[in-house]
Amino acid sequence: MNDCVFCKIINHEIPSHVVYEDDDVLAFLDITQVTPGHTLVIPKKHVTDIFEYDETLAQTVFSRIPKIARGIEKSNPAIQGMNIINNNREMAYQSVFHSHFHLIPRYGKKDDFTMHFGNNMKKYPPEKLAEIAATIQHELED
Repeated sequence: MNDCVFCKIINHEIPSHVVYEDDDVLAFLDITQVTPGHTLVIPKKHVTDIFEYDETLAQTVFSRIPKIARGIEKSNPAIQGMNIINNNREMAYQSVFHSHFHLIPRYGKKDDFTMHFGNNMKKYPPEKLAEIAATIQHELED
């Protein structure tokens, strides 16, 4: 992709602060640094989002994430946890359309990062959950 910022980083056309690289995966510090050590993990193959992954690419990318996460954790004794986030498509807050995973170290409840999971349990009794699950199962690829 000629205009993809992450492809330009992969091709060394734009500088980055690399923390991990191999033939298939690149991990570098996010310029926003939501928290210190905030790292992006990307496949070197351009895919827009998770919906374009095949099994091989998923195995390749996902298998690197624990190693990189452990490296981040060991780099700073103040790290108390980590969020791993993958946004897919604009509605889900994807802003760069080259698949990437955010590894965001957590330093405490006031470290300038929050997430909210609404509790809609009352709207989804067991029968409705069973219906949703069955619909998803029907759509799974072999």
